[in-house]
Amino acid sequence: MKQSEILQPEAHQGKGKCGINRREFLLYSGTAVAATTVMLNIPGTAQAQEARLAQYPKKLIGKLSQLKQDEPVYFNYPDDGLNAGAMLIRLGEKAGGGLSKKQDIVAFSSYCTHQGGALAGTYNKQYKTMGQCPLHLTTYDLTRYGIVVSGQAYQSLPQVVLELDGDDIYAVGVMGLLFGRNDNLIG
Repeated sequence: MKQSEILQPEAHQGKGKCGINRREFLLYSGTAVAATTVMLNIPGTAQAQEARLAQYPKKLIGKLSQLKQDEPVYFNYPDDGLNAGAMLIRLGEKAGGGLSKKQDIVAFSSYCTHQGGALAGTYNKQYKTMGQCPLHLTTYDLTRYGIVVSGQAYQSLPQVVLELDGDDIYAVGVMGLLFGRNDNLIG
């Protein structure tokens, strides 16, 4: 046996050649990607989806003239079903999604998004927060769309969309999914 035969790998000796080399692999995979891209972009093959708008009930939840700063008003929305409790509050400072000239009136679900802990009675007027949740200590900032300040939750508190008609405050929708539901309108 010659020394040159010993140093070369089997594939180069002509005995057990590999089925595909690097150049062929790149060529075949590039062709597959290009063909897939072309097929997905043929005009007329994509179907437009029609948006579904949720039809939330319009519910009177309070009067602007009777709402006092930092005094929560509790109500159920969008129905009287499971985890429908919510809180209406006048914060006294501008808040995301706020109602009135000062944009300081907001409403949020009163159930934690992590594991559904009851947040009713946990409003902190000094920091304008809701929580700590009794289960895992999550706290939400009500001035910033109910974002998580601390704790285990990873979703913001669902915010009730408000509408003002004269002195009447109406709940007209919910931004976010209420805890324990796969659809806010299941009743």
